Amino acid sequence: MTSTPPPTRVCFELQVAPDRLEEYVARHTPVRADMLAEIAASGRRNYSLFLAEGGRLVGYYETDDDAAAQAYLAASPVATRWEAEMAPFFVGLAGRPDQAATPLTEIFNLDAQLAPAGTASVTPNEGSDAS
Repeated sequence: MTSTPPPTRVCFELQVAPDRLEEYVARHTPVRADMLAEIAASGRRNYSLFLAEGGRLVGYYETDDDAAAQAYLAASPVATRWEAEMAPFFVGLAGRPDQAATPLTEIFNLDAQLAPAGTASVTPNEGSDAS
């Protein structure tokens, strides 16, 4: 039996200009359907953005081949237009936001550490004595 390798987990950060936060959030509520389709077609999934007070933006997604996903989006006219529209929202950015974001290094993954022990992830409240 061949096992499927786990997806690549990608986390990154960018800095949204504090005076543009409201507009940035509005542009993502919702994201245009054509851009959503391009993200999905690139192979990225489970994609989330988190915004902290002050404009720190942290993004996360999973993919089977991040280089292929990046190449797909780099060649996409839809993604190119979206990234050009988003670039002015960011501070200290050189280039497209999707290509210039600072990657973050994963230092802990619960499932990865439980797997060698043969322990499955526990769902919330499972195993608790709370009544």
